[in-house]
Amino acid sequence: MYLNCHSYYSLRFGTFSEVALLELAKKNEIDCIALTDINNTSACLNFIRKAKDYTIKPIIGIDFRNDYQQLYVGLAKNNEGYKELNDFLSYHLHQKIDFPEAAPEFKNAYIIYPYRRFKSSQKISLKNNEYIGISNQELFQFHFSNLNIKQHKIVALQPVTFRTKKDFNAHRLLRAIDNNILLSSLPKKQQACFSEQMIHKQDIEMQFSEYKYIINNTIALQKKCSVDFDFSKNKPSLNQNTFTGNVTEDNELLKQLCNEGLKKRYKNNLTQKVRDRLQKELALIIKMQFVSYFLINWRIISYAKSKKYYYVGRGSGANSIVAYLLGITDVDPIELDLYFERFINAHRTSPPDFDIDFSWKDRRDITRFIFEEFKNVALLGTYITFHHKGAIRELGKVFGLPKFEIDKLAEEDYDYQSLDQIQRLVIIYSNLIKGMPNYLSIHASGILISQKNLHYYSATNLPPKGFPTVQYDMIIAEDLGLYKFDILGQRGLAKIKDALSIIEYNQPQSKDIDIHDIKSFKEDPNIKYLIREAKCLACFYVESPAMRMLLSKLKTDSYIGLVAASSIIRPGVAKSGMMREYILRVHNVERRKNSHPIMLNLMEDTYGIMVYQEDVIKVAHLFAKLTLDEADVLRRGMSGKFRSRKEFKEVKQKFISNCRKEGYKDSLIIEIWNQVASFAGYAFPKGHSASYAVESYQSLFLKAYFPLEYLVATLNNGGGFYRPEVYLYEAESLGAEILPPCINTSNFEHSIKGNCIFLGFMSLRDLDHKTSEIILLDRTQNGVYTSLDNFLKRVQISIEQLSILIKIGAFRFSQENEYELLWKAHFRANKVLANTQEQPLSLFDQNSKEYNLPKLHTSHLEIAFEQIEAFGFPLCGYYQILANPPRNTTTAKQLKKHLNKQIDIYGYLISIKNTKTHTGKRMVFATFLDQSKEVFDTVLFPKVQEKYKLKHKGIYRIYGKVVDEFSFLSIEVNRIIKQDYIPDPRYA
Repeated sequence: MYLNCHSYYSLRFGTFSEVALLELAKKNEIDCIALTDINNTSACLNFIRKAKDYTIKPIIGIDFRNDYQQLYVGLAKNNEGYKELNDFLSYHLHQKIDFPEAAPEFKNAYIIYPYRRFKSSQKISLKNNEYIGISNQELFQFHFSNLNIKQHKIVALQPVTFRTKKDFNAHRLLRAIDNNILLSSLPKKQQACFSEQMIHKQDIEMQFSEYKYIINNTIALQKKCSVDFDFSKNKPSLNQNTFTGNVTEDNELLKQLCNEGLKKRYKNNLTQKVRDRLQKELALIIKMQFVSYFLINWRIISYAKSKKYYYVGRGSGANSIVAYLLGITDVDPIELDLYFERFINAHRTSPPDFDIDFSWKDRRDITRFIFEEFKNVALLGTYITFHHKGAIRELGKVFGLPKFEIDKLAEEDYDYQSLDQIQRLVIIYSNLIKGMPNYLSIHASGILISQKNLHYYSATNLPPKGFPTVQYDMIIAEDLGLYKFDILGQRGLAKIKDALSIIEYNQPQSKDIDIHDIKSFKEDPNIKYLIREAKCLACFYVESPAMRMLLSKLKTDSYIGLVAASSIIRPGVAKSGMMREYILRVHNVERRKNSHPIMLNLMEDTYGIMVYQEDVIKVAHLFAKLTLDEADVLRRGMSGKFRSRKEFKEVKQKFISNCRKEGYKDSLIIEIWNQVASFAGYAFPKGHSASYAVESYQSLFLKAYFPLEYLVATLNNGGGFYRPEVYLYEAESLGAEILPPCINTSNFEHSIKGNCIFLGFMSLRDLDHKTSEIILLDRTQNGVYTSLDNFLKRVQISIEQLSILIKIGAFRFSQENEYELLWKAHFRANKVLANTQEQPLSLFDQNSKEYNLPKLHTSHLEIAFEQIEAFGFPLCGYYQILANPPRNTTTAKQLKKHLNKQIDIYGYLISIKNTKTHTGKRMVFATFLDQSKEVFDTVLFPKVQEKYKLKHKGIYRIYGKVVDEFSFLSIEVNRIIKQDYIPDPRYA
């Protein structure tokens, strides 16, 4: 009886999930129900998947609306009808045009027009697949109408949008958020009627009891609709199933490519072990029908190579020698003893998963290529949900609260008892809408390449990036049998590529660098030194304070050690305490004996500690005696969304019961389970860590031998873990001279000549990109500028943009003071700018009238504040502008002298990490630069953090005790005082 039900995927309209809708139907003894979200099919697949658990027949369709005004409801007769509806919806979403007042003619879908769209006595002509729908609230009107329509064309159309009054209130708030208006200003036409609720089967039959034919028509229509998908464990993949169009040709092509790869990769080192591994993998890949997946990835990276795009193939795909031979990855699984079963095993039904990173600059072209090369392609969707702070801010605006009140509520800086009624409503309803989908976004990397048209599974949106995007996420896609290709954009690769170009320009004698010579990098003593001493600033994945701390403690300088560190640092391992235990076992041979013999045997390289995702499978299969299939369910279950799945809970119980059967003590079982559970989807596969380590070595090589060029490339690609100024200070400490932008020497990006780094126009926060383009184009065509007058005659620029350039010293070549130039600019530019549109540029230079200006002077302190305004930081550093100069010159290099003693040191805050103790109290790890631009680390335990509340960047005077843990020195802070800067001298 319910053919028009909404979930919260009717965005900013519906109020509960598709599963909650099924629960509601079950409660009201409804055995068939239609999900028809507004201009959206996101929930349809999961609705069908879950309906079987409630023994409810699912019908799916779409509620077509223009500006939330209902036109008609479409119901899919079958899978072809679902595609027809998706085609129609997608076309209008892509074109961003309204739906027509009358539905088109569908061959396999039914259309229901709401009764209220028609006037009394109107003669209605309906197609064979079209009906009029009447809600229980409209029965009285219908009874007295003279609508000229045949009885068999009338069905019940009772909308369902709410369960309770609270849902209705939430709906109104969501509609106000969507319209960006106060709740009190929300028009009636923008909200649903409170009557849009589900009532018990007997009650709705009673309400339609005078119109038995309507009930019969509705039931008959329900019986005609049947859409189904295969969600079973052993379902076939829906991905493109051949590459060449023929399975046999696919198989032969894969073998041919592998044989070619053997000659390139192993040359004179082709052992029987390699041949055996290749044959084993090929046999399983062909048997599992995963050949096309490998070939599609090979085609993508072949295109990248033809364009000289840098890429890194990572993830568990690095466990495959076939992937290595095809060039998809650069990790040799034989060298690292990576077992193929983590990637593909006979129990696996889903295709293998490759993650391929490209430069963020190249990724769009790679995506374009994929859409043009293959037929049925779309980006994978993901839903951005309402989070706590965002929900409070949105609701605060809807209720009309002032900004300062909203800020206090969002930051939880309040006593609930002291809140007024409106403020409490904001808190109550923020908790209700928290977790609801807010809008559809794009998955960070997922691309679907399907055998069939993707509109068989959902409609598609067309976001600003210009590529069709399906309306469901990765979890539902995998449930269905569609598996994503991961194409990621990464700045680290762009840094490496750009650094090589900069080196070729600045040091032409070094242009023949083989950045892929990883084998020699692994043995390079200078690179080993950087890793061992954790001097890795700007280097991919190893520059963060946490990684620097870990490397310092491990004192590793090997490839294997770096691979382990890349995974140990992940939250899952660190949270469980296994990171600390690993460090202890690295330094203490006796402690390794604490591990259970089975665990030590399984993970000999990591001293019996689970570090990689493969370790979950090893422990589950060999320690807890789960099948490989069950072990993989457990591994995948580590991700948050799968933890609530029935399959994961069943495997967890079997894990524990199997261990008890093996005779293990409960204390050991719980300890091992906690290690498994702590991974929480964050641990890396070993091959993934190995891939990251390869890129780390490339960046470490560049940092070791071409540090200035590499730091310039880092800045040009948006920096890294730290703010841009940190990399500039690092360059300065390595001997660079940092020069502010100049209209004659700077480019848009930063550049280097010798040891001089010229900041680019990109560093000026308020300079328009278009202004930069105009200046650079004119300079290229007409040569350098000779004076301010010459510049003004050639470049059309506003006085505001011109002032930015003058204040930052971009005209310093003229030898004139900035203040003098500003006076001249205002005198001369105003006249030039006033006539720019009417008068063409003069063919001949005209002398400008000279003005007698007083002698003006700019101090270095004024320059520093101009730079803070322009760049966000001063090139001289913040120590130069302290109100009270530092009382000491203590530096990070002196920490060792103060070991286990109190120290007084000044530091400029560059990184802060908030965390919580096991009791839930907040503590902070903070990283600083000392007066000589050396890095040092501190920890503020809860009592200290609560007292001083370290939050904002700036210079602090730090008092604390120097402590040592595995040769890593840090300061346990007991007092910290933020230092004031001098007043801005420009306004003194």
